[in-house]
Amino acid sequence: MRRLSRDDDRERGATGVLLAVMMLVLIGAGAMAVDVGQIYAERAQLQNAADAGALAVAQQCHRTPATCSQANALLWAKDLSGGNSNDGVTNVDSVDLSVTGQVTVTTSTQSGSNTFLTKLFASALNAPSVTVGAHATASMAPPTGGSSFPLAISDSCYNLSTASSTSQVQKISYKPGGTCTGPSGTQIPGGWGWLDQDSPCVAKTKLGSNDLGSDPGNNPPSGCSDVLKDWIKTITAGGEVHVAFPIFDDATNNGQNGSFHIIGYATFKVWGWKFGNNHEYEFGNTKNDPGMTADLACASGNDRCIIGQFIKFETIDSWTGAGGTGANLGTVDIKLIK
Repeated sequence: MRRLSRDDDRERGATGVLLAVMMLVLIGAGAMAVDVGQIYAERAQLQNAADAGALAVAQQCHRTPATCSQANALLWAKDLSGGNSNDGVTNVDSVDLSVTGQVTVTTSTQSGSNTFLTKLFASALNAPSVTVGAHATASMAPPTGGSSFPLAISDSCYNLSTASSTSQVQKISYKPGGTCTGPSGTQIPGGWGWLDQDSPCVAKTKLGSNDLGSDPGNNPPSGCSDVLKDWIKTITAGGEVHVAFPIFDDATNNGQNGSFHIIGYATFKVWGWKFGNNHEYEFGNTKNDPGMTADLACASGNDRCIIGQFIKFETIDSWTGAGGTGANLGTVDIKLIK
C-alpha cells in the first residue's frame, strides 16, 4: 500500500506540471484573442478616420480649389482623424492629390509610450509592436443622372461659369427668345422648360439623354404645390433653397413632343419665382436677399421666371451613376470609391 501511495504522489506532481503548462497556453491564447480583437476594432476606427478625411478634403478642394494644396489637405484630413480613433491620436500618414478628381487619405496608429495599442496583453510575451493602418479614396465628379425638380434650364443665355456664393443673380425667363433657342432652332422654350414627371414634382433624367418636355402653359406640372410651399417656408425662415437643375444644350420639336438634350447639372440658390399667379406659384423674397430688385422681378400677367444664383455645391453619394463625364457646372457628387 505504501508503494501505491508513492506512485500516486508522482502522478499528482505530473498533473500539476501539465495543468500549469495548459494554463499558460490558455492564458496566452486568450490574451492573443483580446489583442486581435483590439487590433480589428482599432482598424475599424482608423477606416472611419480615413473615410471622413477623404470626404472632407474632397469637399474643401471643390469649394476652394485655389487653396487645395498638399499642406492644406493634410491639415483638413487631420482635423477629422483623431476623433474617429479610440486613442484620439490617429496619424494621417499621407494625402494623395495626384489623380485628378480624387483624394486618397492614409491613416495609422503605431504602438508607443502613450497610445492605445501599447496596452496589449501580448506585450507580456515580449511580442513586437503593432502598426495598424487604413486608407480611403473619395472621388468628386459631376453627376450623370438623378431625380430633381422637373425643370430644365438652357446653357445658352445664362452664366453658369461663375458658380459661387457671390455669383451673378439672374432672372431666367420662360420664353426669352432670340439667342436662347438651341442650335436646332427649337420652337419650345429656349430659356427653360418643364419636364415630364416620374412622380409628383419629380423628373428622372440622365446625362446625354433627350428627356421629354411637357407644355403646361402658364402653370407648372401638377403636384408641385407642396414643394413650393416648403420653399417659401424655408426662405422666409432665413434658410436657403438649393435646387439642382438639369441643363440642356439643345431642344427639338415643340409642346408635349419636345425634348431636351441634357449635358449636366447646375445647382441654383432660389430667391424667387413666378410659375403661375398668386399663392405659392408666385414668390419674391426681399427681406433676406436685399439684392432682389424690381429689375429682377417677373413682370405681371403671363410672364414666368425663376430668380437666383448658380452656386457651387457638393453632395455625398446622392446621385446615380459613376459621375465624371458631364459638363462641370459647379455641382459635384462626392463618393467613397476605395
